Amino acid sequence: MRSRILLGLSVVALVLPGVPAVVRPAPPMAQLAWVVDASSRLPISEAEQREHLSAEFLSAIGGPAEFNETMAGFGALAPPRVLSSTPTSVEAVSGAWLVSLVVDANGLVGRLRFSPYAPSPSSWSELDGRLRALAPSVSFATFDVSAGCEPIHSVDGDVPRPLGSAFKLYVLGALARAVADGRASWDQELAIRDEWKSLPTGVLQEEPAGTRLPLREYANLMISISDNTATDHLIHFLGRRDVSRQLSLSGNRADGNVPFLTTRELFALKGFHYPALARPYLSLPPSLRHAVLPAANSVPRDRIEPWTTARDVEEIEWFGAPSDMCRAFAGLQSRHGAAVDHALSISDGGIGLGGDFPAVWYQGGAEPGVLTLNYLAHKADGRTLVSSVMLTDPDGTLTPSTQTEAFALARGGLELS
Repeated sequence: MRSRILLGLSVVALVLPGVPAVVRPAPPMAQLAWVVDASSRLPISEAEQREHLSAEFLSAIGGPAEFNETMAGFGALAPPRVLSSTPTSVEAVSGAWLVSLVVDANGLVGRLRFSPYAPSPSSWSELDGRLRALAPSVSFATFDVSAGCEPIHSVDGDVPRPLGSAFKLYVLGALARAVADGRASWDQELAIRDEWKSLPTGVLQEEPAGTRLPLREYANLMISISDNTATDHLIHFLGRRDVSRQLSLSGNRADGNVPFLTTRELFALKGFHYPALARPYLSLPPSLRHAVLPAANSVPRDRIEPWTTARDVEEIEWFGAPSDMCRAFAGLQSRHGAAVDHALSISDGGIGLGGDFPAVWYQGGAEPGVLTLNYLAHKADGRTLVSSVMLTDPDGTLTPSTQTEAFALARGGLELS
């Protein structure tokens, strides 16, 4: 359900020790220069690797031999163009790759991520042409949130498309509203329940029932790694009706959001002897489709099979337009607090924005035949912008190269505004 692309040396949830304000042995720029140089003279000896790579990082990627093997897959890296840097991190473009590097307290590489990179469009007309080449059905828009979600540029920006996991913005909004109204608190604990578990992406489905986590942790996992079990627990905790109400409060009145599905229900409808459940579900009017959901919820998780081509993406999904995404982001910003900001800032999806955008929120979504990328970014000139790309191919799939191009268009929408 998640659209983010992490390749090569991506280390998931690598815990770094506290990083001092000044890194003495080797700043990120120096380590980036070493990575680029090393890529052209592989294999690198274990001794040299240990001068630059932390023991935790080497262990996480499988050891020195695995480092050499993985780096060989990228070829000799081009001289990097630095997008942004801090005392502990650097992000740069090197040819067809976006390279993100973080150092630990000893100045050694603690995280290294390579993401495919395509250049941003240089004009709106170029963006429009590249957008229409990506999928049969496309929507795009960039908005000025500071001006009430006024569109800056739009291609069917009010036309609803399938959202994938971008619907989780509404779950986060409903949770933030419950906290603001005093019906919940971010530190309130919620126990994991087997009957509320979903399928990956995510990690909470592996946790034993009864494990208690604060609501803020469910929110962080739901947004940062698109944890579907975290999402479904929050939907059940808040109530399906309250989450559906969040769509209405945000101005989303797209057809297809009745009933509002959990991720497990969508998985069962599309992944259990398809179309055994999907056919009777779609045969009913929307107001009666909830009658099929008990059967969907009764399907054991291990009986649900993955699928690789589009299945009813224009009928069984969550729906919204780019303009809906802007209003959802704007609503979250109006309830802006540390917990909301943290959840939406953990990952930027690998968009590759430069220093002109000091703060970025991200929520994307995908399933076979669906890709959405949605960003809120604060620009250095004081404006707050939203960029939204929505692609749908109801008869096929969207390739990794399509995803790379979509990130470039989302980035371009912000840079051109």
